[in-house]
Amino acid sequence: MATSPSSVNTSANRVPLRMQMLDSPSTGRLGGVWWPQSRDLQVEAADLVDHFPDQVGHIDRLLFSRPDWDNAVFGHGVRRIHARRGPVKVGSFPSDDTELIILLLATGRRVSLKVIPSATDPVEADRQFRVLRDGEFSRAKVEPAQARSHTEGSQSWM
Repeated sequence: MATSPSSVNTSANRVPLRMQMLDSPSTGRLGGVWWPQSRDLQVEAADLVDHFPDQVGHIDRLLFSRPDWDNAVFGHGVRRIHARRGPVKVGSFPSDDTELIILLLATGRRVSLKVIPSATDPVEADRQFRVLRDGEFSRAKVEPAQARSHTEGSQSWM
């Protein structure tokens, strides 16, 4: 994810949340894919919290991977995200597991999202989502060998 902090999108040019839940994720597997608009953890996590689908649940806590964000560590690290719906506790993984965020919902359910780097080309982001949706994904990285031609439909983002 090679965007600079200066490329953070302002609220004037933000697009709707780019996230898709995967159909019926099994325990221990990914529940969805999120393509943030910048590397600013505060801005992007607040957007995720405020626009997360109500039918899935309410986010109570986030666990993130520090290398995925430009501002993940301020002194002692980020402890809270300030969303419109209120503060949400955050933490980072004890060991880096890049391109993954774990959401702990109010119901106690745990949802893992693959994070597509914000600087990813839209066609590539859509390809990665399709690979995940079609079950060709084994963890948090999509291997180039799994690439498919991008001849069908448009982007699948909410």
